[in-house]
Amino acid sequence: MNIQKNRQLLALVVSVGLLFVPVLLAGFYVYDKHRWASARLAELEPRHARLAGLASQERDIAAVLEQVQKAGEKYVYPASVDAAQAGNMAQQRIREIFSAAGLQISSSQVLPSKAEKGFERIPLSVRAEGDLLALQSALAVLSSQLPLMLVSEMDVQVIGGLQNVQQTAAPRLSVQFVFGVLKGEK
Repeated sequence: MNIQKNRQLLALVVSVGLLFVPVLLAGFYVYDKHRWASARLAELEPRHARLAGLASQERDIAAVLEQVQKAGEKYVYPASVDAAQAGNMAQQRIREIFSAAGLQISSSQVLPSKAEKGFERIPLSVRAEGDLLALQSALAVLSSQLPLMLVSEMDVQVIGGLQNVQQTAAPRLSVQFVFGVLKGEK
């Protein structure tokens, strides 16, 4: 009887043990998932804090963006203006500035526009002649113009070469510019 009792006891212990194995495995699984989720939350917490900070400053950011857009409108031609029209307006202003400074314009041309980082760049080629003081005056006035006229290229040469320059007179210069004006894209 003792052996049979021991067998029954052993069978009961093994049965109870087999019942606890799935419970232990389920507990280990839940513990492992909890550790994984905690690590993932710790990884995501800084991102969430940044997004929450941005969300709390939404009004301020919108106001700053509006100010930037208004300021940008002073420096570029509006998107509503045709590229050829913007190029012609810039060309006319350059001609007026150069003439007022004392430069004689021999040629000017609006070149085909190119898309560039959210803007449309309209290149203008201008060739002029005059003395150094007239060139400096024109460049000084150009730097204060709005919308901006960017100097992409500038080639200055003395007319007739340095050996033919008279020491008593200011040398005449031939200047070729490639300007760029920006227009907002639609």
